Amino acid sequence: MHVGSFVLAAQFPGQGQGEALHRAVRSAEVAEEAGLDAVWLAEHHFVPYGTCPSAITLAALLLGRTRRLRVGTAVSVLPTVHPVALGEQAALLHMTSGGRFSLGVGRGGPWVDLEVFGAGLKAYETGFPESLDLLVRWLREPSVGAAGERFTFREVPVVPRPSESLTEVAGPEVVLACTSPQSVRMAAERGLPMLLGMHVGDEEKAEMVSLWRRLARAAGHPPEQVRHAAHVSAGVCQIADRRTDAVETLTKAMPGWLKQGLGAHVTVDGRERPMRDPLAYTELLCGLHPVGTPRLCADRLAATSERTGISRFALLTEGSGDLAATEENIRRLGTEVLPHLG
Repeated sequence: MHVGSFVLAAQFPGQGQGEALHRAVRSAEVAEEAGLDAVWLAEHHFVPYGTCPSAITLAALLLGRTRRLRVGTAVSVLPTVHPVALGEQAALLHMTSGGRFSLGVGRGGPWVDLEVFGAGLKAYETGFPESLDLLVRWLREPSVGAAGERFTFREVPVVPRPSESLTEVAGPEVVLACTSPQSVRMAAERGLPMLLGMHVGDEEKAEMVSLWRRLARAAGHPPEQVRHAAHVSAGVCQIADRRTDAVETLTKAMPGWLKQGLGAHVTVDGRERPMRDPLAYTELLCGLHPVGTPRLCADRLAATSERTGISRFALLTEGSGDLAATEENIRRLGTEVLPHLG
């Protein structure tokens, strides 16, 4: 089992953006000190829900600040960038970090980002498979050309080529954020591990992993690869000596952040979108994830792994909104929870 932190660089009410980003960087440094396996970095535009607009840029900084920690994006929003540009950046980080970089990608949402970056709604609604396939080809082949609906260009050499890195791994892994049977199919057919969201419980995650395995076998992927695919489960972790204290910490801080952050999203075409009740959502997360005593947190992680077959976790540890409390939470995760997990 591999446990990492999920870093949103969340801007809580009353905080500045610099404060949120400082907490994000510091929490990654503490994660390495505490013995966690990885940090996973979120990416958002124009909203205080997350103040990091480029997960791969922040990943570059953190790879330079750490020596052992795996750093991944969770996720780089593919419809708003050119797949080749993202592929070049991913290859560069893979090669210069000794293979410590993971590229998580996702479709994002129908947000105003699509207008600002000129991608258009079509890139989100129908163009994602083309972008994903071009990205994966760039990370796996020596030269690449394109003749698709969105991308058309002559064949060019891949430089730097990930397979020429001085590591045992040929290229950076690509992880796909999945929220529906359609996206599970997309991941399975390409043999890509999934990143499953924090709003999803064990039963639904187990169903998605089972579906992925069936579809991956049907697509002809080797049984060993299917059996050992390293999917990632996103969640929340808050540790305290009593579960009630951990829940109280999150229910005091997270609803204000969620209301402010989620409410700031603007759709590109004016479509209506439902918004979760912030307090109810916080309470849901407290019920689904390792929130409580160290022993409870360890048991919850072990149970989720056993029920779902998922071996990697990306846990939001900044739910208090406070830097000192976040650092303590990460240290307790490393020193008081991980030892129970072997």
